[in-house]
Amino acid sequence: MIGQAKEIEGVLLVDKPTDHTSHDVVARLRRKLKMKRIGHAGTLDPMATGLLIILIGKATRISQYLISLDKEYEGTIALGQVTDSQDAQGQVMETRPVPPLTEAELRTAMQGFLGDQYQLPPMYSAIKIHGVPLYKSARKGEEVEREPRFIRVASFELTRFGLPTFDFRLRSSKGTYVRTIAHDLGQRLGCGAHLSALRRTATDRFHVSQALTLDAIEQLSLPEIEQRLIPVREAAFGVAL
Repeated sequence: MIGQAKEIEGVLLVDKPTDHTSHDVVARLRRKLKMKRIGHAGTLDPMATGLLIILIGKATRISQYLISLDKEYEGTIALGQVTDSQDAQGQVMETRPVPPLTEAELRTAMQGFLGDQYQLPPMYSAIKIHGVPLYKSARKGEEVEREPRFIRVASFELTRFGLPTFDFRLRSSKGTYVRTIAHDLGQRLGCGAHLSALRRTATDRFHVSQALTLDAIEQLSLPEIEQRLIPVREAAFGVAL
């Protein structure tokens, strides 16, 4: 490879910008590093920002382990509107009046989502049914039968109370669709809801405060990027080499 004697390896923590898919981030880093063997451990929707764990070189081998770790998010839920994608990027399908909820009533409703449960994945998702991503069927207006998935919500806290929007912090297992929790909460409250903002703040012990923005990474030299990499063994087992 021109200008690169060896393929670098390790885990890079990126603060994903909004309006980028996780694949967009990978594509930009492939161009920057002139490497193809780059992946990520846990997709973020285009609207979402925050921690995206990037796997470079041989670090792609620990993808499944890192994907399996619990995630933590902060975000905003808007009551009174249901969208087809369950977030602010979708089309508004229904508008309903928001009841005069108290802070205590909202906290109680949120507590109902704690623990082990099965969640029906949204139609606007990358899950494949018979080889076709659900979002492609959704764009055609098709509703596809899909199996509920097991998830665990460890915490769902109210951090700012207001109507019709409020802020929250949530910690959950892999595969949890936070926008589906927002949608389902709206259904339980009888007014509908959608996710209007989301930021992943942590994946297990990895925190977004340790991450660099994509723009900042693109300004670094290759040796500077290498200094930011977490060795594979340390990332997988928490053991420094």
